[in-house]
This record gives sequence, structure tokens and C-alpha cells, in this order.
Amino acid sequence: MDKLILYIGNKNYSSWSFRPWMALTAVGIDFEEVLIPFDFPAGNPKFKGISPTGRVPALHHGEVRVWESLAIIEYVAELFPDKSLWPRAVADRAVARSISMEMLSGFRALRSACPMDMRRPKGKIALPDGVTEDIARIETIWRECRKKSGGPFLFGQFSAADAMFAPVVSRFEVYDLVTDSDTLDYMAAVKAHPAWLKWQQAALAETWIVPEGEA
Repeated sequence: MDKLILYIGNKNYSSWSFRPWMALTAVGIDFEEVLIPFDFPAGNPKFKGISPTGRVPALHHGEVRVWESLAIIEYVAELFPDKSLWPRAVADRAVARSISMEMLSGFRALRSACPMDMRRPKGKIALPDGVTEDIARIETIWRECRKKSGGPFLFGQFSAADAMFAPVVSRFEVYDLVTDSDTLDYMAAVKAHPAWLKWQQAALAETWIVPEGEA
């Protein structure tokens, strides 16, 4: 099989890179990582050579090119069905995909107001309209999924859905957005995962400063 090559951006800031990287790493799928740092405000021209959108992440697999986080996860899940990136039960997979799509297309207020920045000292900021509603919806998703599965992750064992929400865990932590004990328990489980810790260690060691990525 051709090597999987995953192109990502800065680990401190690139939430969309974090999602497929964590999914693949968490279930033990081997891939080559290529980090191309953001070069704002013009953007890094190298992105256009690896993805038709000129953005990261992007996955190269031989002649195949896959872009967008969730599409990358879906593609790799089909390549490695034994890795169980999605829950095994049909109904659970449907819900996992639904909430992953909701993460992909929604929660714009939260993502805009609280960009992922793992180096940022923990502390609150003034929240614009819509952020509180986004937080409440995400907490409801996490609570309902874990109540049904028994935890510690959304569908019992770690899945692609957890990877899709991993940057939100960072946002909730860094911007001190939540206090609910069930939410904090789930966050603790994600933050203790070896894949999370590996990414975070690399993110904290980065020296690039991207003004557009700072709250």
C-alpha cells in the first residue's frame, strides 16, 4: 500500500489539522506527517501545491488527494476498517457522523471568538452573541452520548467523533468556558489520551506566532 502523507498546519493553531491527525494517531494508523506553517496574512503558497482549496489538512495516498478533515477521516476509515474509527453499531455510527457533521458545519460563534491556541494562558474573555448557545449545544451532545455509551468517550471507546471535537476540548479548557462536572470528566479523558498529549507537547514547543490565530 502507498504511504499515507498527512499535510498539516501549525499544531498550536490548526484545529482542522488536529482532527484527522488525532484520529489516525489514536487508532495506530501509520502515516507521514508534513507540517507546513501558516504564513499570514498572505497565507503559505505551499498549501496550493498540496490541496485544491489551498488549505490544510490534506491527505496524499499515492495518486489520491483528499482534503477536509472529515473526508480524510472517512477515507482512512474505509482503508482500515479493522481500526474501528467509527462505532461498530449502525445506529451509533449514524449519530457519530451526525454530530461530526454538526461540528464541521456549525458552532461558528465559538470557533470565531475562541480560536484554538494551546499556548494561551488559561483565562476568560468577553463572549459575543452565540457563543453561550454553542457551548450549551456541545455540552448536550457530549452528555447524551456518554450517558448512552457509559463513556469515557462519546461512544465508549475513542472514535472519529472524539477526534472531531478534540479542538473544542482545548477551547473549553483554555478560555475557561465550562464548569459542569460531566463536561470536565469528558475533557479529562480526551486530554489524557496519548495522541492528545503528543500533539499538545509539539504545539507548546512551537515558536511561530500567528496574530490572526490569537484571541
